[in-house]
Amino acid sequence: MTGLPSTTPAAAAVRGETARDAPARPRATLALTSAATAVALMTYTAPMVTLPDTAAALHTAPSAQAWLLNGTPLGLAALLLVAGSLADDHGRRRIFLAGTLALGVTTALGAVTTSTWQFTLARIAQGAASAAILASSLGLLVAAFPSPRGRLHATGVWGAFVSGGIAVGPLVAGALPTWRIAYGVLGAAALLLAALGTRALTESRAPRGGRPDVLGALTFGLALVALVAALTLGRDGWLRAPVGLLLAAAAVLLALFAVVEHRTATPMIDLGLLRRPRFLASAAGGLFTGLAVIGTFSFLPALLQQTLRLSPMATAWLFLLWSGLSFVVALQVKHLAGRVTPRVQLAVGFTLHAVAVLTMLGALASGHWTRLLPGLVIGGVGSGLLNGALPLLAVESVPRERAAMGSGAQQTFRYIGSCAGVALTIAVATSARTLATGANLALLVSAGLGAVGAVCVVVLRERQQP
Repeated sequence: MTGLPSTTPAAAAVRGETARDAPARPRATLALTSAATAVALMTYTAPMVTLPDTAAALHTAPSAQAWLLNGTPLGLAALLLVAGSLADDHGRRRIFLAGTLALGVTTALGAVTTSTWQFTLARIAQGAASAAILASSLGLLVAAFPSPRGRLHATGVWGAFVSGGIAVGPLVAGALPTWRIAYGVLGAAALLLAALGTRALTESRAPRGGRPDVLGALTFGLALVALVAALTLGRDGWLRAPVGLLLAAAAVLLALFAVVEHRTATPMIDLGLLRRPRFLASAAGGLFTGLAVIGTFSFLPALLQQTLRLSPMATAWLFLLWSGLSFVVALQVKHLAGRVTPRVQLAVGFTLHAVAVLTMLGALASGHWTRLLPGLVIGGVGSGLLNGALPLLAVESVPRERAAMGSGAQQTFRYIGSCAGVALTIAVATSARTLATGANLALLVSAGLGAVGAVCVVVLRERQQP
């Protein structure tokens, strides 16, 4: 019959959907994915200002505090790739709702933990749930906004809400009476969004057939656990046998992961993408964002509380200058389209971050929080450019039907970098005789990593893809 919409299986396959998938609701999809992403990032950043109180309540030794921060990024890094592949193959809405529900439950459980290992396990589970949200969100958005103009707008707004979640998380945690109540509130918010999503979101997928890549997920996840454990234990001596064994185990498991991905019919990541400069630029952008930016700004609030004696709420308001500017800048990045490529935006963002942390040198020893203001402003602009450019580059670096996998791949590198960056920052900052001196060393390392990130994304020049 004529005059009817094309809903045949063949037509649906062209769109990267199955015949059962209903038309997307763009505004509802953008609102819910952005809100859930913000809550996931709020959960991720809440410990930034509550770390001293949490460590005291759980009787966490200084050498183990990296685990309190690294639990969520570890879960994210380990599950993002498999979450992205599952979302594309079995339904982005399904994975998104499962992740949002799991985030609500695991965050609430984190509020009632009584030991370091319980809290760390809860944080790892929160990271795994957040991985499902973040990886499926961009896949849902690409399906809901198929045009380049719509995709530019949607990824820009989504990237801004990444910055928004980072900004609001410490404020919520600092404003509430205890860190346990903060986790309870965030858990309830995630459960509410899961309920709303069941009615507002429509399904989309691009099935390849075959079984989920369970062996790939297992080897990759174990490799990350070994790597993070080595970086955390390295604080007490890098030449010790346990550190060397863990690093060797991580290397062997990563090699095994590569073999598995070559042989499986439905890999978590197409290793052929590693030959594409645009994908490599996306991966490098995510990795060095984690290493240089997230690693530094995750532990810096705790350093401020211990050296400048700022309260958690005062620290949250101070860091709102950085994260709030990041939100505003990320929201405006879409206006640079056609004039500045995402790769150049990343290079500028990394350069601004390096300049920002260099201006902070000596601030903690000065005794005055005002010495941090120029660095927070410059760093906020740089972070906004990074958060605005990364999601667009992620979906543009892979075929459209693999958008969730592309998002998962880039964010995997981001949170691998975050795990390593947090462990490195804590190790360097606590290695000196005083925290102020250690903080200066950590800032210098962060500036160097930012500079390397800028060079990497410039060298990986975008070329016409075959």
